[in-house]
Amino acid sequence: MSKAPEKKRSAASSAGSKSNNRTFLTILGIVAAGFLGFIVYQANKPGPTARVLDPGTPLPEATGYVLGNADAPVTVLEFADFECPACGQFFTLTEPDVRTRLIETGQIVYKFFDYPLPMHKNTWPASHAAACANEQGKFWEMHDALFNTQDKWSGLATSRPKGILKGLAEQIGLDVGQWESCYDSEKYLESITANLREGERLLVGSTPTFVIGKRMVPGSISYDRFKAYVDSALADVGAATPQ
Repeated sequence: MSKAPEKKRSAASSAGSKSNNRTFLTILGIVAAGFLGFIVYQANKPGPTARVLDPGTPLPEATGYVLGNADAPVTVLEFADFECPACGQFFTLTEPDVRTRLIETGQIVYKFFDYPLPMHKNTWPASHAAACANEQGKFWEMHDALFNTQDKWSGLATSRPKGILKGLAEQIGLDVGQWESCYDSEKYLESITANLREGERLLVGSTPTFVIGKRMVPGSISYDRFKAYVDSALADVGAATPQ
C-alpha cells in the first residue's frame, strides 16, 4: 500500500502548525510591544508644565523660606535657581559653614527665594517639589536633596523630572501621595512667582544673589567673603561681631 497521501497529510499538518505558531508569536510580540510601550509611557509621561503668571496677576507677599532665628540681628536673602550650577556650587562649598557658623550661632536669619531662570528647563518643577515639601515641614530637606542631585533631574539629564523628584520626596520621608497631589496641582505657583517678582523688584540679575543687610552681592562667593559682608552688616546695626 502506498503511503504518499499520509506523508502529504503529515507535511500539510506540520506546515499548518508552523504557520499557527508564527501567527501566535507575532500576536504575542505585538501585545508585548504594546505593553512595554505603555509602561515606558507611564514612566516618562510629562508632569505639569509650570508657567510664570501674567504680570497683572495678584500675588501673595513674597516670604521665601526661613532658616534660623527670626530675631537675629542680620537678615540674609538668597535668590537662587535650583538648577543653577553656581547655586549648587555655593550650596556645596559655602553654605555648610554659613549654616553652622552664622545661622546656628544666631548672627543671621536666612531666607531663600526661588528665582527660576528661563534657560533652565526643570527649575520650575524643582521649585514646585520644594514648595510641596514645605507643606509637610520639610522644605530644607528637599532643598538639600535637590542641590545634591542636580545632575540627575536637571534639564541636561532628563525632560521628565517628576519621577526623580518623587523619589526625593520618598527619600526625605514625605507622605508621597500628598506630595504628588500637591505637585500635580501646581498649587504654589503664585507663591513661587511672588518670590521671583521680589527678585525682579530688587533687580536681581543672576543667581545666586545675596542681600546681606544693606548690600546686594552676586555670585557663588566664599565663606570668608560672605562672613565679611555679615560682619559689615552687624556693624551697621550696632551688633557685636562674635570672635
